Amino acid sequence: MEKKAQQTGHPHSHTELCEAGAELYASALRTGRIARSELDSAPCLIDLALLHPDPDDAQWLRPVPPSAALAQLLQPIERDIQERRRLTVALSDAFEPFMAISALDPPTTHAITVLEGLGLINATLDRVVAGCRSELLTVQPGGGRSAPAVNQGLGRVLPLLGRGIKMRTLYQHTARRTELTLDYLERVGPEVEVRTLEEIIDRLIIVDREVAFIPARRDRQVALELRHPGLVHYLVGVFDQFWQVAVPISDEVPYNFKADGITGVQRSIARLLVEGHVDEAIARRLGMNVRTCRGHIAKLAASLGSGSRAQLGYLIARSGILDQER
Repeated sequence: MEKKAQQTGHPHSHTELCEAGAELYASALRTGRIARSELDSAPCLIDLALLHPDPDDAQWLRPVPPSAALAQLLQPIERDIQERRRLTVALSDAFEPFMAISALDPPTTHAITVLEGLGLINATLDRVVAGCRSELLTVQPGGGRSAPAVNQGLGRVLPLLGRGIKMRTLYQHTARRTELTLDYLERVGPEVEVRTLEEIIDRLIIVDREVAFIPARRDRQVALELRHPGLVHYLVGVFDQFWQVAVPISDEVPYNFKADGITGVQRSIARLLVEGHVDEAIARRLGMNVRTCRGHIAKLAASLGSGSRAQLGYLIARSGILDQER
């Protein structure tokens, strides 16, 4: 019967009455019977047991009364509902002892939670930040965030304005030159205190000194939600150390040009070069793109008279520029 239905172009479900089947069933109820040959277009009538053979003539089928048919179709559904209710009660009873144990010491149970996938990470951040009561600390590395990231940040921060919450954010110096960052700062206003540094740690969000979020993978697809008091306290201390030496967004960054023509940014690059970092890592640490970073390296090499990368490292160490204050 299913093969015939597929051949006539009428796919059917074993649990649903199709339009053609509904018309034939209504006709059978009005006339008292229907020819078996008419079922080619509606095999669902047999699947749902809405028709039964005519005892007097095998070529005809008689309709089952709607009340009887409905009761027969509802019976397995009601059994399934009862079974699911029974399972719900059984699961609740089974987990009740565990709920009591969890309530005794929740901080150690959820000290570190792994969040995998941007959807889960952002949903968790939205929920926790929305419940912020007193303080929000944020570190945003890089030269500037994408438009979607800026909009997400606005969505989290704007509802906190006017609630007396202390908000501090650390950016890198290069973020000062990005239009999206400047627009964001204009939208949030003076309630969010912002400072910048040449180098900062990776992204960090701390809410009420109780929960912190840090990335667990470079592609930002995995994050850690930290609720261990010792870990969160440590990260607050790291933030405060960076904050003390950072430059307020309203002040000029002290990029002083020395007599040797080497800027503060280039000295930072020189230090990272001596430490063995590659161009991509240096660019990421300083919040700039690789092309800009390589441009600074070229100027640094020209200032020191270096003809090769190996010689540049030697000349940096010999020049004493890393001993100069920025």
